[in-house]
Formats: sequence, structure tokens, C-alpha cells
Amino acid sequence: MAANIKPRVKVPGTAKAGEAITIKTLISHPMESGQRKDRKTGELIPRKIINKFVATFNGELAFSADLLPAVAANPYIEFVVAVPESGIMRFEWTDDDGSVYDIEKKITVA
Repeated sequence: MAANIKPRVKVPGTAKAGEAITIKTLISHPMESGQRKDRKTGELIPRKIINKFVATFNGELAFSADLLPAVAANPYIEFVVAVPESGIMRFEWTDDDGSVYDIEKKITVA
């Protein structure tokens, strides 16, 4: 697992049943494409990207995205989802090396 990789999310704490809410996510990650060269050695810097993002609500898929090397460092993802009930929104980012960075947020339906 790489150092200094920090996932952050912005999720409304409350919503009405069936209401569409906006979720904003950001993960601090360098996203090395594998195409840049090290300035000192001239060798290629190995590819290391977040290649998969998945958001689930109460264990069911809410949103997913496959990320490719052209995605910039610190990928920001925003999406809209309807929440039918109170529950836990779980976010997972998967790295090339198999590392998974995750965070959970509770949403209360009033």
C-alpha cells in the first residue's frame, strides 16, 4: 500500500426516501501512467493507478467506474444516487498493486 493515499468523500448526512443526492469523492493519489521517465535514471516510472472505483449502498452497487492511465492525479468523481432508506454508503478505490482504499459514510433517511 502506498503512503499518503487518502480517500475523502462528501455525502449528505440526511435525505428523504427516494431523494437523489450528490456524492463527491476525491482520493489523493499520484496516478503514474507508466509512460513518464525518471529524470535522474532515464528509466520508466512503473505504472501505478487507481483502476477501479466502486460505491455501494447497504451492500448493493450504487456506482462504479473503471479508471485508465489518462486520468489525472488525485481523481475526483461526482455522481448522483437515490437512497431508499437509511444506510451505509461504502466507497472503494482499487490500485494496480491490489491495494484497496475504502471509507464509509452513514446516510439517514428522514
